[in-house]
Amino acid sequence: MKEPGAEPFLPQRPTLAKLRAAVDECRGCELWEHATQGVMGRGPASAELMLVGEQPGDREDLEGEPFVGPAGGLLDRALTDAGIDPEQVYRTNAVKHFRFSGTSGKRRIHQSPARRHVLACEPWLVTELELVEPAGVVLLGATAAEAVMGTSFRLSRSRGRVLDWPERVDGRGGKPEFVVATAHPAAVLRSRHRSEALAELVHDLRVAARALRQAS
Repeated sequence: MKEPGAEPFLPQRPTLAKLRAAVDECRGCELWEHATQGVMGRGPASAELMLVGEQPGDREDLEGEPFVGPAGGLLDRALTDAGIDPEQVYRTNAVKHFRFSGTSGKRRIHQSPARRHVLACEPWLVTELELVEPAGVVLLGATAAEAVMGTSFRLSRSRGRVLDWPERVDGRGGKPEFVVATAHPAAVLRSRHRSEALAELVHDLRVAARALRQAS
């Protein structure tokens, strides 16, 4: 089933503030029906680094902010360890509404968005990129990586490498100078070898930090 997509719900003459106000009214796919609210990105409008995850989680859906749950806390730690100020990055997700598949106690069980959800939501992400114009982008997890790099991209083969921005995602603003793909912090939390997984995430973020310094 082809989704109508987010394009009709984008505000005229968009700003980040207008995007945050408009995303809750998006009906570009069916995910809005069960989510609490749409969750747009947050961070400095002139951030040099943008982080793109998969979708809001349970806490993010309730609070309306990206990366405020346990994965967000771990991400802050990893950024700091990599020499990146967490307050100076822009954080967002490829999909703006929370998809879940039932509950476990009071907590809703995360379900990864389908490709059609990612495609329906793409206009939001492209517009964020046009407005922020980051020098670099870090893609957190396979869903975010495939959303930007294409479905043939394999995180296992290319994580932690400085890559060129793909031509397929070409908005009206200047394109980022580089992209680095790595694991999602939620995957680190789920890992049976958490300390090693965290070290790998920090390593990849350090690669992005070096590329950012070179870009500036």
